[in-house]
Amino acid sequence: MSASINLICCNFSYVPQNSSKFKTLIRARNLSQQSPVLSKRTSNSSVFLKPNNRIALVSPFQQKGVLKICQSSLNTQNSEEEAGQDKGLSVDNGKEGRDWTTSILLFVLWGALMYYVFNLSPNQTPGDDGFRMNEVLVSQWYIMGLWPLVYSMLLLPTGRSSKNNIPAWPFLVLSFFGGVYALLPYFVLWSPLPPPVDENELEKWPLNFLESKLTAGMALAAGIGLIIYAGLANADIWREFFQYFRESKFIHIMSLDFTLLSAFAPFWVYNDMTARKWYDKGFWLLPLSLLPILGPALYLVLRPSLSDLPVTVSKTTSE
Repeated sequence: MSASINLICCNFSYVPQNSSKFKTLIRARNLSQQSPVLSKRTSNSSVFLKPNNRIALVSPFQQKGVLKICQSSLNTQNSEEEAGQDKGLSVDNGKEGRDWTTSILLFVLWGALMYYVFNLSPNQTPGDDGFRMNEVLVSQWYIMGLWPLVYSMLLLPTGRSSKNNIPAWPFLVLSFFGGVYALLPYFVLWSPLPPPVDENELEKWPLNFLESKLTAGMALAAGIGLIIYAGLANADIWREFFQYFRESKFIHIMSLDFTLLSAFAPFWVYNDMTARKWYDKGFWLLPLSLLPILGPALYLVLRPSLSDLPVTVSKTTSE
């Protein structure tokens, strides 16, 4: 191993070639290169093989006042390699763990969705007898009012974005009027992981309302009632609803909104579940979250409170 390196790499300003000490030094160096045992012993005891180590030697044959620094050539190579590795490591650590591919695909989906809504969706006015409302349509209308509440409970605080400091609440407020069409831009800009939650923040509005089991229970009860109300409708009422879906622009857009909100809910249930360190116990709720409004609402009732999770909630101390 030592035969491929130079133990000492020095250029003295003046060394007499007929010096006995100089010849002794050369013979010692050649002996260490030829003998593996001596080379190994030297590597354990010599300071020249230690990484990033320099030693100052003053030759007795040098001119007075001249000081030379000797360094192993192996040390120089190791130092350069380690510096390169440290530099690469710092670059890797500086990268954000954000999936830009997902953000781009969501942005493309949002753009295509908005183009479809304004240009390709049906725009007819179906006939109506004017005496009664379609039960399925009424149920869907009220469920669309529950979805923003459910998403607010899933996104605040565990769905907040920590790296770009974009607040979630403006998009959630707009979702009461625009549904998924207002939430998709936030999904594009969102990046994990959520910032820590202050313990005092859980006692204030709106987190005290969104973390309440009473709020989650009311959302679940309302969802069950509306689903049962639509499920009891007869076949003629369902055929009439599908006619509205094919012909009415408003009902077509609202039904598409309902479908997309149901499709995105399982991801945010999983995100909230992992943020609360509850995946091992609550993983069975993920398949149920595919059920429109009922699955996510059931999860909100059963999930643990953030106040019971000291890992997620940070306490503030006053000086």
